[in-house]
Amino acid sequence: MIIRTIISTKRADNFIIAMCNLIQRLTIDSLHIVGDIYDRGPGAHIIMDTLCNYHNFDIQWGNHDILWMGAASGNDSCIANVIRLSMRYGNLSTLEDGYGINLLPLATFAMDTYADDPCTVFTPKMSFADASYNEKTVRLITQMHKAIAIIQFKLEAAIIDRRPEFGMENRKLLHKIDFEKGVLVYEGKEYLLRDTNFPTINPADPYRLTEEEQELMDKIHSSFMNSEKLKKHMRCLFTYGGMYLLCNSNLLYHASVPMNEDGSFRHVKIRDKEYWGRNLLEKSDQLIRTAYFDEERGEDKAYAMDFIWYMWCGPDAPLFDKNKMATFERYFIADKELHKEKKGHYYTLRNQEDICNKILDEFGASGPHSHIINGHVPVKTIKGEQPIKANGKLFVIDGGFSKAYQPETGIAGYTLVYHSHGLQLVQHEPFQSRQKAIEEGLDIKSISFVLELNSQRMMVKDTDKGKELIMQIQDLKKLLVAYRTGLIKEKI
Repeated sequence: MIIRTIISTKRADNFIIAMCNLIQRLTIDSLHIVGDIYDRGPGAHIIMDTLCNYHNFDIQWGNHDILWMGAASGNDSCIANVIRLSMRYGNLSTLEDGYGINLLPLATFAMDTYADDPCTVFTPKMSFADASYNEKTVRLITQMHKAIAIIQFKLEAAIIDRRPEFGMENRKLLHKIDFEKGVLVYEGKEYLLRDTNFPTINPADPYRLTEEEQELMDKIHSSFMNSEKLKKHMRCLFTYGGMYLLCNSNLLYHASVPMNEDGSFRHVKIRDKEYWGRNLLEKSDQLIRTAYFDEERGEDKAYAMDFIWYMWCGPDAPLFDKNKMATFERYFIADKELHKEKKGHYYTLRNQEDICNKILDEFGASGPHSHIINGHVPVKTIKGEQPIKANGKLFVIDGGFSKAYQPETGIAGYTLVYHSHGLQLVQHEPFQSRQKAIEEGLDIKSISFVLELNSQRMMVKDTDKGKELIMQIQDLKKLLVAYRTGLIKEKI
């Protein structure tokens, strides 16, 4: 009778959706996201809308999340990077439809500046685009892509000059271009440039923005700073996110804890003081929040604003930890040797159980059932790489849920499930389309692997939440005793 009434009143769709949401909520007590919601395909704003209304979640910030947080904080280098990546993959909807970012000034500037330039090197990767664009629109995106990339290189150089302690002088490459020969002179060797048209670069002062570029960035900056939806989503990331999380003896973080070759924690100097291990991640967390929330506009704010960009691409940044981000080389140099980004020692050392135990001890997560949960570097399953490392002490659950990474990984990512019986890793196959799912039943196919079984089922009292509840019960008992013995009076 109830079902018939639901159908007859045309509420069946709403009922099905409500039941699905209920099942999801009962099935998933807590959702942990190990970074990089943004720049992993179209619709990041839709994901954030869902998360902002989710009953219980947390996120360990990834370097792409930090990039957007930096853009929302007003860092122009981060803003330029965000736009460049959106152009590179043809994902304009998040910027325009999701956050109301006005890209018209960039389009106008690009059409005027690169009117006769084919900009071939900057053709977007349309196989990952958020929509089907006609040839004219693709041409415009290509021009916009080149325009913002050149601006980005100039803006980043200003930070590098301000902060020599970042050690990123090798990322300033515009002054190493021989404009007459059309080559890049790098470490004593000449590399032919794939694109030699630089109408906005003055060889005598290559990092200075033209008046038009500065005016353009002022307009885009204003658009980012006045997006209410972007503010809402960034505050959600700050409220429910952080550099790392300890949960039930598990340590979750996106990328790395920088280390030296000998397995010791790498000391990173931040404003004349050295930080390493847990303190480094906590200091980074604090500076990221300062960049967004500090309204004093003093030196602390200025440093934090530059540091948030460093977290995106800095060699000792816990969210990156590679010797360089080879953006310029990938665009302009054909020699793939210059494209290589050497990973920090952490990525090799994390395969050793003793190193993982050392990291867990550093964060206070030791014990037989403690693990490190990592993301950042997609697991190349197609080449035989395994997500389980260090004898089961570390799991890398970034397997390429993003479509752009699936050709490299061979799968569509992992989900790590933690329940009363133990740990279970779920490997996903690529989702093709809703149409395929409806017509051919080709939904997301998943394969589950049991990683660890508890000898006894874990009860609520054994979890972090359970311990918190036990403490609350003890406090309530003390309160009750105090009331019954007259130590406190009932309020009327």
